[in-house]
Amino acid sequence: MPTVGIICEYNPFHNGHSYHLKKIKELFPESLVIAVISNYFTQRGDISILSKEEKTNIALEMGIDLIVELPFIFSSQSADIFAKGAIAILKELNAEYLVFGSECNDIEKLKEIANIQLNNSFYEELVKAYMDDGVNYPTAMSKAIKDVSDLEIDTPNDLLGLSYVKEIIKQKANLIPITIKRTNNYHDKDLISNIASATAIREALNKGRDIRDNVPKMVYEFLKEKPSYDFFPFLKYKILVEGKDIAEYQTVDEGIENRVINNISNCATTEELINKIKTKRYTYNKLARMLIHILVSLKKEEASNQSLHYLRILGFNQLGRDYLNRMKKNTNLPIIANIKKKDEELLKIDIRAEKIYDLITNNNPNNYKNPPLRTK
Repeated sequence: MPTVGIICEYNPFHNGHSYHLKKIKELFPESLVIAVISNYFTQRGDISILSKEEKTNIALEMGIDLIVELPFIFSSQSADIFAKGAIAILKELNAEYLVFGSECNDIEKLKEIANIQLNNSFYEELVKAYMDDGVNYPTAMSKAIKDVSDLEIDTPNDLLGLSYVKEIIKQKANLIPITIKRTNNYHDKDLISNIASATAIREALNKGRDIRDNVPKMVYEFLKEKPSYDFFPFLKYKILVEGKDIAEYQTVDEGIENRVINNISNCATTEELINKIKTKRYTYNKLARMLIHILVSLKKEEASNQSLHYLRILGFNQLGRDYLNRMKKNTNLPIIANIKKKDEELLKIDIRAEKIYDLITNNNPNNYKNPPLRTK
């Protein structure tokens, strides 16, 4: 039976994700699907609109067999670090295939670019030169790739997919990457069809628009009365109290803390603060992730160890449970389902992030002790 891995945030799960899973079942009718899902905070620096418990519940209902959490130290960072953690999990669980959405839908192109990034020293020099001129990293990367190969890559899912392919190569993972054509633009903010981007759906929810045609019925039931979570008051308090000490947190680099401190008092929202401190060198998402790191007190020394130390299980059906039991014999990593006292030190960063999420959303502060969700 083929074992297929997917990497997702489900912020929120929508019809495009249903299409993705349908295509996987067409490619691999008899397969076991493992989903690596980010927790309460996302790679673009958002607070998740659905809790990880809700995302796990939805994933199981949609036919995913085993759900594993992507730890906060990976899920809240740049595409390369996000991919590093996710691929490490799938490698550890012996997944055979990785299926992901792509605008170009050309896996050979992504492999070619990945090998340039990993092996071409002139490419690295060009990226550094562009960044020294004040260009942000994604733009510098795209320009350098075009310069050395005449290949172009600048769309969000292709860039993330490229990070997956690079990590498969770097980690020597026995994962075969397969692309599925992305049917909409990740950054679209309009509900143009029943398959809309997560960005568009979140935007519509914020404006009180009807999104029932864009998500499965089960997801709509979770979303229809969801409040808009605002963590800015907590963030503002923390920055005002800590001042320049925020420089010790992950991704607070190159004196950006001074711009944060000088502007925080005059801002009423996270978006307003980001727009005030943004420069050509910093993308919006990079700054949003930085603010999440400040909020959760993720220190640089904590984030410097980017090895996978455990597998935290969020949910499974019987097929997933049987597979997990077999995998226990093939991994040296702790597989954490029901959290015991001895696990809390290992999970301290994730538990801290979860408790802050619970504070913002008024959830039960002991949610981190929840056992995995199980279905037949």
